[in-house]
Formats: sequence, C-alpha cells, structure tokens
Amino acid sequence: MLLVASAATAQDCQEILARAQRAFDARQFRVAASELDAARPRCPADRVRVDIALGQTQYLLGEDKEAERSFHAAVALEPKNPEALYALGRLYAMQNRYSEAVERLESAVRIDPKHYKAWDNLGVCYDALDRDSDSLRSFFKALELVQKDHPTYDWAHANLADFFLRRDQNENAFQLAAEAAARDPNSARNCFLTAKALVRLEKHELSVRWLERAVQLDPQFADALYLLAQTYRKLGREADAARALERFKEASKTRTRR
Repeated sequence: MLLVASAATAQDCQEILARAQRAFDARQFRVAASELDAARPRCPADRVRVDIALGQTQYLLGEDKEAERSFHAAVALEPKNPEALYALGRLYAMQNRYSEAVERLESAVRIDPKHYKAWDNLGVCYDALDRDSDSLRSFFKALELVQKDHPTYDWAHANLADFFLRRDQNENAFQLAAEAAARDPNSARNCFLTAKALVRLEKHELSVRWLERAVQLDPQFADALYLLAQTYRKLGREADAARALERFKEASKTRTRR
C-alpha cells in the first residue's frame, strides 16, 4: 500500500507541476503560483525545485516578500543547493541589497564553480559595491564559462559592456555589446549598448542602425529614443530628431506611470 500511495503521490505531483509549467509559459503567473503552492505538500521529493519556481513566479508578480520566503524555504531545506542560493542572491541583487546578494552568490560558486549566472550576477553586485577588481574577475569567469558551452547566454557580455561604458572604455564596450547582440539579436538592451558605444566612438551613422533596431524591438525604450534623437541631430536629420524626441517624451510618461 505504501508503494501504491507513493506512486500516486508522485503522479499527482508531476501533473500539478505540468499545469504550473503550462501556466508559466502562457505568462499566467497567478495561476502558476497557485499550482506551485498546491504542489509544495504534494511534492516532497521535489520540494526545493518547487520552492525555487514558486519564488521566481512570485517575483514576476511583484510579490518580493513572498518570493524571499520561498527562496529562504528552499535554502533551509538544502543549504548547499547552488540554485537555491543563486535564486535568493539574485533577488537581493534586484532589490539593491548587494552585500546580502554577494554572500549568497559567493556560496553558490563555491559549491558549483561552473555556475555562470552566479558569476555574472556577482560581477554586477561587486560593481555596485565599487569593488572593480572583483567585478572584473567575476565577469571574466562568467565569459569563460559561457563562451562555448552556453552560446545563447548574452547577459555577461552585456553587463560587462555596461561596466566599460561607465568607465569610458568604449572600444571594449562595443566589442562586448556586439557579441551580446549576436547571442541575442532580439534584445533591445543589447542593441542600445552597442549603439551607445558607437556614439561614444563617433560612429553616428552606424549607431543609428542599432538604435533604430532597439526602438523597433521596444517602442517604449525611452533611453534609446533619446539617444536616437540626439544622434539624428548630430547627423543633421532634424525632422527625424524631432519625431524621436516626441516618442521619447511619450515613452517617459509611460515609464513614469509604471
């Protein structure tokens, strides 16, 4: 009877998780969160994975406190689970709690030295804490790990490009941003970073192509619209500059309401 009950529980668990995944993929995050919450007592063997998924879904719903509780529950169950530590650290990073984020992310890479996302996020956190040498070390480790094994992961290149842009190392920034855009050509941020480096390098004609692509991908990308207006003006395209500036003003209002 115990074996039958165990098999039934496992099947029930997998059915709930499948429903949660379908809801998540459809961006029905409230439904997904409800399914995952129901899965917690029914999926004892997958409890850590469920808690992490629930926390990620709660974060997307804007429920930061609930997400933190879910990630803490996962860490409490398995203190040396790198995915649980990474999830909690990344949440802290998104909340600008950088010192707390570093503590969890450092633990994650000690346990799993190949956790490229944790290395990448460590770079971001060290940067925010003005620990430039640690930031560069972490970014370069992330780049090393993703170079061949994770060819679609673009965040490490984009984040390091942003790091270099803020330090006027524009050629380095361009190379990294262009690689990020090659990895994910549908990222408006990657196109914007590439364009921003080109503007700094005074390659305005080329930068316009990247900026136009950025605002095509994200019509409400206010920073890209503003830079596009300024770049049009430098090229003497006043009518285009005026139109881009109007779009920037509208996008800024939308961003303020958000």
